[in-house]
Amino acid sequence: MKAEYITPAVTLFNESGKPDYENLEKLYEHLIAGGISGILVLGSIGEFFAISKEDKKGIIEFAARKIKGRVKLLVGTNSMVPGETVELSKYAFDCGADGVVIVPPYYFTLTQDSIYDFYAEIAGEVSGDVYIYNFPDRTGYEISPQVMVRLAKEFSNIVGCKDTIPGMAHTRDIIKQMKPVRPDFKVYSGFDDNFAHNVISGGAGCIGGLSNVIPQFFKEWMDAFEKNDLDEILKKQQAIDRLMDIYNVGVPFVPYIKATMAAMGIIGSARATFPLPKASDKEVEKLLEILKGEGF
Repeated sequence: MKAEYITPAVTLFNESGKPDYENLEKLYEHLIAGGISGILVLGSIGEFFAISKEDKKGIIEFAARKIKGRVKLLVGTNSMVPGETVELSKYAFDCGADGVVIVPPYYFTLTQDSIYDFYAEIAGEVSGDVYIYNFPDRTGYEISPQVMVRLAKEFSNIVGCKDTIPGMAHTRDIIKQMKPVRPDFKVYSGFDDNFAHNVISGGAGCIGGLSNVIPQFFKEWMDAFEKNDLDEILKKQQAIDRLMDIYNVGVPFVPYIKATMAAMGIIGSARATFPLPKASDKEVEKLLEILKGEGF
């Protein structure tokens, strides 16, 4: 059984708050060597919300140059200004990205008709693959399976979605409704512990943040599906259920993922965008204890 695990890569910053390209390259090499299926830059864990358009373009160009052709490269081209989303999407495709992942505008709750209009406008303006990003905990509203199906039927370049919702009920509904009309449409879960359930239900896999830390774990999980190794699939599921405690050490989780990576020597600095918090020594110790409990 085929399964994909894509890493939504963290963004690394230097002391001036600008992208740290030297360490970003090390991060990309770490992920590729770890065996992940692809890399998503400028996603939620990539702190897209606090990065200027100029710096986004710099990261997109750099990532495309370093990653392109080695694993799948997806780019978050999110902006509260739809025209800027179109601009960044076109730029990403010009640089060689394989697809763009787009969350709809947040702050005000949108109706399902407005959500449709937003993605229809984007899909009509760009020529490459578009992935819908449903993250109601951040946008304040849900994108319905019915709207996704309507968009997928009308726009061939809307090719998949990232469904970041606890549990699998909503994601299962997308898969069930989508398969008869667009069997090629890729449905990814956004939480690491939904990976196995997603694949068994007919989804494409996961775009999950913990793969920044231990990509080799997720490569082994993908391999277990490839080999139909049920014992290993179950073993990995039980381990990830415990590893998900990492997300609960601090809020929001982004700087805590970075702190874990820095403590393990994967990245040089855990610096996050202001005003995200900094993990304390005690919190870092707790993060490492969780990993140590699973043999890392």
